[in-house]
Amino acid sequence: MSPEVKSRTEDALERENIGLRRLLVQAGLDATEHEVAERLQRLMLEELHHRVKNMLASVMVITTQTLRTAETLDQGRQAIESRLMALGRAHDLLLQTNWASARLADVIGSAIEPYDTNGAGRFLVEAAQIQVGSGAVLPLALVLNELCTNAVKHGALCTPEGHVEISAAIDEGLQQFRLDWVEKGGPAVQPPSRRSFGMRLIDSIASQLQGNVRLQFEPAGLVCEIEIPVTSLRALHAA
Repeated sequence: MSPEVKSRTEDALERENIGLRRLLVQAGLDATEHEVAERLQRLMLEELHHRVKNMLASVMVITTQTLRTAETLDQGRQAIESRLMALGRAHDLLLQTNWASARLADVIGSAIEPYDTNGAGRFLVEAAQIQVGSGAVLPLALVLNELCTNAVKHGALCTPEGHVEISAAIDEGLQQFRLDWVEKGGPAVQPPSRRSFGMRLIDSIASQLQGNVRLQFEPAGLVCEIEIPVTSLRALHAA
């Protein structure tokens, strides 16, 4: 083989090798990306499964316990509807942030909005700039919904003059989150003869977040104090 022919042959082989290496590299990248995509899809399905199970469990408990304690079927229907709508609003809030976290002010605002007709200023809110983990958003939303519902039926929101003061902040020294709910201007309050499902639900949710609740039925209005560890407040999943 002449040097000239040999040179052309080597050049052709080199070009083919370069093309082959490019194809192999591309195939390797495609395989890697496919594997990553499959893992990501599996993780997303597992996460979705986890959330759906939690949501269905919440719906089941809410429905069963509400109907068990409701005095009439219509009362039970209204209570279930209110609680499920509160769940829905909290889910909408989390979807806006890809289920990572939400601002505390947004969590409170979303929960009280249906009860502050036409922005009447029935709520005075002082909330620190705090990010709430997805694991605490739904429980907090449900607690606030129960307090709002009770205030509409029996407390400060059942009279035109009544209002609710909400304050929330973190004690950095104790690493505790505290939310205070104080009703004013409503009818005189007396301790109930029995604990309603709503009050038991508040206790249960606080326990879920490793926190505690104190309810004080002051003559001037209901006072609710909620304390939750900061680690629970910022968790991505409820315990």
